[in-house]
Amino acid sequence: MKHHRHGWHGGHCGPEGRGREGRGHGGRGRFGGPGMFGGRGGPGRRMFGPGDLRIVALALIEQEPRHGYDLIKAIETLFGGAYAPSPGVVYPTLSMLADEGLIAGVEDAGGKRVFSLTEAGKAWLDENRAAVDGVMQRMRLAARMVSGEQAPEIVREAMHTLRQAIVMKPGDWSEAETARVVEALMKAVREVSGE
Repeated sequence: MKHHRHGWHGGHCGPEGRGREGRGHGGRGRFGGPGMFGGRGGPGRRMFGPGDLRIVALALIEQEPRHGYDLIKAIETLFGGAYAPSPGVVYPTLSMLADEGLIAGVEDAGGKRVFSLTEAGKAWLDENRAAVDGVMQRMRLAARMVSGEQAPEIVREAMHTLRQAIVMKPGDWSEAETARVVEALMKAVREVSGE
């Protein structure tokens, strides 16, 4: 089974390994690193890693067919109204996914182009489910931060200790060991998120 690599800092690629929607927005966002895309959250604010918007779009279209405005509103809802991506990056992202054959659009009665997953899009999501789940988890966590919820100092210290434990872990990172650590981390994410 093929998996595209995605780091804990937001990943580096979307479908086909490209993350072009993040380019052209300078500055550093609230969460560090260059801003991914603008929107009502403020130009340059980094809500996802490069390429993550494309994965979010695919995941939300998997839930139900959507046109561009629906997608913007769905993301805004996930952020509790505190953030919405710009149409200037959402619509090109949809066009890119359509060009790659991962989604297909048809015009509805109102003349809006509604997108659905293609078989190739469904297969891509199935093959990269761990990466997709990670992106959606990061989006929910970012939404909490945008809404002003700050973790207590003791929790932030525990996070620092966890990072050090991973960086300084002895032994080889075999495939089995990597899977074990990832599952332990994702279990912690689910427990912290209350899922």
